[in-house]
Amino acid sequence: MEGLLSLLLLAGLFYLMMRFGCGAHMVHGHHGGHAESESSAKDPVCAMPIETGKGYTKAYASKRYWFCSRSCLDKFEAEPQKYLAASAKEEMK
Repeated sequence: MEGLLSLLLLAGLFYLMMRFGCGAHMVHGHHGGHAESESSAKDPVCAMPIETGKGYTKAYASKRYWFCSRSCLDKFEAEPQKYLAASAKEEMK
């Protein structure tokens, strides 16, 4: 019984890491070369380049934004103006 409990705990931890941790980037094909291409966008939360056909998307203020992970999307949904203002400042540089 102790072995089963350990296995379930390990499986739960593995799920959380793949869903919300660095594994989330791997699931959507974002690890490795981060070179931007013509069909790429920049995650407004972490500034990671994203291929426009991959990752998570959110339409906000008549514009579509791409996110590398569900974590970045959740952060954006909580405070979109914060990340859009930071993104606009970054583009002006």
